[in-house]
Amino acid sequence: YVHDQQSKYPIPVRIQLPPESQVGLDAILALPMRAANGQLVPLSELVQVQRGIIDKPLYTKDLQGVSYVMGDMAGKLDSPLYGLFAIRSTLKNATKAGSDQTGEYWIRQPGNHYQEYAIKWDGEWQITYETFRDMGAAYGVGLILIYLLVVAQFRSYLTPLVIMAPIPLTLIGVMPGHALLGAQFTATSMIGMIALAGIIVRNSILLVDFIELQVSQGMAFKAAVLQSAVVRAQPIVLTGVAAMIGAFFILDDPIFNGLAIALIFGILVSTVLTLVVIPVLYYALYRRRMESRTDANILL
Repeated sequence: YVHDQQSKYPIPVRIQLPPESQVGLDAILALPMRAANGQLVPLSELVQVQRGIIDKPLYTKDLQGVSYVMGDMAGKLDSPLYGLFAIRSTLKNATKAGSDQTGEYWIRQPGNHYQEYAIKWDGEWQITYETFRDMGAAYGVGLILIYLLVVAQFRSYLTPLVIMAPIPLTLIGVMPGHALLGAQFTATSMIGMIALAGIIVRNSILLVDFIELQVSQGMAFKAAVLQSAVVRAQPIVLTGVAAMIGAFFILDDPIFNGLAIALIFGILVSTVLTLVVIPVLYYALYRRRMESRTDANILL
């Protein structure tokens, strides 16, 4: 290994003969070697040749015998899933005629290797699966906590559903945004979607809170719904633009570009749709209740 000041990691160096000198054992044994007294002697006088078979290493995992087949993805598509499915389509041609189907295991180890030949997709695929599994669970827990907080704020089980309705709309911006820029959906993209849930809920709360505040002050329900999108549009758009500008600075980062794309396109699309979806949905769900309440007040 070569250690220098410019490289972060040691550089492996392998010294070997040129191809024209690797023509057989006789050529290798005829190589001149310099002895301690400075004289050149052939390698055959210094070594004793023994022919045999080198024992192959035996690998085990979880007390089961295993043979590793490794490969790295490189190029435009570096996700392990693309290479995995490309190899998987050719496995049927590698199976011996008359033999049983080769078992496949994606997220767990084979149960009994004495009953079948099995393939365990591991490595980067296993890391990818565990990462998105854990983030998906965190996303679900976050949505539950947001729902409980909004229930405590508005004292209603239906209003939080209205407020959280635009969260799926982030997909309309996130997925096309990745496709437009030719980027892959990575773990940081998932982090961006989790962050978008909180941003979108904040915008929805601003609209719903304004509607309920105006209605409590005597404004007609329909007028309050229309005014909410007009009055709250400026602060919602300004905060969204500020978040998008901040995400632009990490857009060219090789690791966090997925986070930037998710924030930029997710905020852009969901902000516009939130200003439309929330007032329309809130009006559709509460119109009859508010109109009956207004009629009751008039009778009184």
